[in-house]
Amino acid sequence: MKQSVIIIGSGFAGLSAASFMAKAGWDVTVLEKHEMPGGRARRYKTAGFTFDMGPSWYWMPDVFERYFNQFNKKVSDYYKLIRLDPSYRVYWPDGPVDIPANYNELKALFEKIEPGAGVQLDLFLAEAAYKYEVGINKLVHKPSQSLTEFIDWELIKGIFKLDVFTSIKKHVAKHFTNPKLRELMEFPVLFLGALPEHTPALYSLMNYADIKGGTWYPSTGMYNIVEGMYDLALSLGVKFKFEHEVTSIEVENKIATRVCTSKGNFQADVIIGGADYHHIETALLPAAAQSYSAAYWDSRVMAPSCLIYYIGLNKKLVGAQHHTLFFDTSFEVHGAEIYTTKTWPTDPLFYMSVTSVTDATSAPEGHENIFLLMPVATGLAGDTEEVREKYLDQMLTRIEKRLGQSVKDAIVYKRSFAQSDFIFDYHAFKGNAYGLANTLLQTAVLKPSCRSKKVKNLFYTGQLTVPGPGVPPSLISGEVVAGQVVKHYSTNKNKQL
Repeated sequence: MKQSVIIIGSGFAGLSAASFMAKAGWDVTVLEKHEMPGGRARRYKTAGFTFDMGPSWYWMPDVFERYFNQFNKKVSDYYKLIRLDPSYRVYWPDGPVDIPANYNELKALFEKIEPGAGVQLDLFLAEAAYKYEVGINKLVHKPSQSLTEFIDWELIKGIFKLDVFTSIKKHVAKHFTNPKLRELMEFPVLFLGALPEHTPALYSLMNYADIKGGTWYPSTGMYNIVEGMYDLALSLGVKFKFEHEVTSIEVENKIATRVCTSKGNFQADVIIGGADYHHIETALLPAAAQSYSAAYWDSRVMAPSCLIYYIGLNKKLVGAQHHTLFFDTSFEVHGAEIYTTKTWPTDPLFYMSVTSVTDATSAPEGHENIFLLMPVATGLAGDTEEVREKYLDQMLTRIEKRLGQSVKDAIVYKRSFAQSDFIFDYHAFKGNAYGLANTLLQTAVLKPSCRSKKVKNLFYTGQLTVPGPGVPPSLISGEVVAGQVVKHYSTNKNKQL
């Protein structure tokens, strides 16, 4: 008889873990709170518009290709990729700049903004290429259960080249002096992780992913990825139970014996938690089975939460790009409001995605599909409709000013999604959108463990454990935890290691 595993949650990490466990010969059941797979990457359809609810940037195409290749499949078996050119537009106080996909054109742009910056970009990316190669192919695939995993001659030899002990802010400043170029190189970590001065320069690998790997779009939206992973899992025999919210995990003698849901109870040899780690620990497990204290969780440095808007317009926008970053206000002030003072922003940076520029299926003919995102601190009080309306009006006013055309009067649909929704829909700790910040003290073995310290057959995957936040890391997280289950769990189902 096959060994069995229950996976809680069908986000990217849960879907990945499900397929790797099925490939290893296990009987796999996925329990999902919502009516569809995808977790934070769900799809929302209304009034002829189709919105990706969560992730909207497709970077690191090699990670997705590698994922499907391990099941003798290709990305193209499930969806078509379109490379965006320009990759995105940035609005600075003095106007817009389009970031070209072509590297030589990008070098010329850097050189135009700051003489000598083209050569510096070559040097910067040569270092980033090494970090990307080592980081993606070595570091992120380690389960981080022990420091001995990192006794690797290549890692030791290259430790200083990885720039683990230098901040990305200092590293960028070594190469570029122009504020625009510094902001351009710092934005991936500011939006997705922590203040640049607190983020290891190792994460310049994100710049390599951006510039060399390119910015892509699945032909009919990011949910194409979920559909592909879901179809793969089904083909491997994975069973899905939708609208089954897990309410508790029963534990006896340090073994999880039963998973209770809103629609019945389930038993398995192993449980993998792909839902919010903090929620599983503090709300589903008895106190004696929890690995981390409340003080531990409160001391964690969180990546941002988000204030998101899904907007439908009854007209087309002239000259809009697929991705646009509004950096026409202070980078430093908003960054401090997210990570230091933890207050609602006074004059926020924000991001706009107009998917209908690339994907005609995302909006009715002659209409536009707009996704707006403003990063905010986690744990903020005052997530009210009035606050949401205030920021929407601020953003739309700036969009109208920058694009030189009306937007507010063309809105035929709008919906907001913010901290309280992240908590209600995903049980997100402090309403986080991206998990833990990528600080040095929250890297590798210093992250919450992918294996419970108190429950022998309970494992974890996703953005609050290794390797960290983001869609590609979540795919890898599922693979890593599946490898740990296979390694540590005996083929004799009555014996836990």
